[in-house]
Amino acid sequence: MGKSNSSGQKLKAMFSAIVIPAAIIVAILIYILVLGDGSNFQGGNHNNAPLPGNYLGTVYKGGFIVPILMSFLLIVITFCIERAITISKASGKGSVVTLVKNVKDLLAQNNIEQAQAICDKQKGSVANVIKSALIKYKDVEKDENMVKEQKLAAIQKDIEESTSLELPSLEQNLVVLATLASVSTLMGLLGTVLGMIRAFSALANAGAPDSLALATGISEALINTAFGIGTSALSIIFYNVFTTKIDKLTYSIDEAGFSIVQTYAAMHK
Repeated sequence: MGKSNSSGQKLKAMFSAIVIPAAIIVAILIYILVLGDGSNFQGGNHNNAPLPGNYLGTVYKGGFIVPILMSFLLIVITFCIERAITISKASGKGSVVTLVKNVKDLLAQNNIEQAQAICDKQKGSVANVIKSALIKYKDVEKDENMVKEQKLAAIQKDIEESTSLELPSLEQNLVVLATLASVSTLMGLLGTVLGMIRAFSALANAGAPDSLALATGISEALINTAFGIGTSALSIIFYNVFTTKIDKLTYSIDEAGFSIVQTYAAMHK
């Protein structure tokens, strides 16, 4: 199981290393080729004002901060999908609560083989940890050189080691979501400030203000604000959803581990 987890961690690290630069490239291409297409602007030139009601051209006028925020949004969406799939697999095929209850009932009957069988059927991180503990449970029962306290400690240690192998894969990439939740807001604020600077520069012109520069500055400010807040909100929501699910899985592992240790202690007084 250790080798499998190690290779899985490497694959996920490679996935993260590919997603971030790929998202940046895709965002730049969308910004230049789609949003900056001449058909979105008056006179077919992206330097002119957007056509009335053309939102693609309006977003383009948000400036160079837009592709940065777009890349953040793509990264958030990609990692949300990846984390949702990973955590769903970690839960296994059935209800984790039912699995833990069934294991506790089978342990009370000293039916270790059946408990292992339902773990094999369930699959996932919780089932992996429980099965590893059950295997250790059987091993220490056969070891006549260990006293009861040593056997209990060995089972507990195996549970902790198995848990430490499974949890990192569940929490991986959550730090990216947490980071982008803050950085997206700050980047949107930076775009807002730059847009307002441009807008006030247009107002400061002697005589009639430059209406195009004023409109561009206001667009830059509002669009970047919307992108930044939207991306940040999405990151925060899914970060909290995923951490809550991971906490539930961790609680299930702890409950099952405690039951295994307590059952062994009760049956070997």
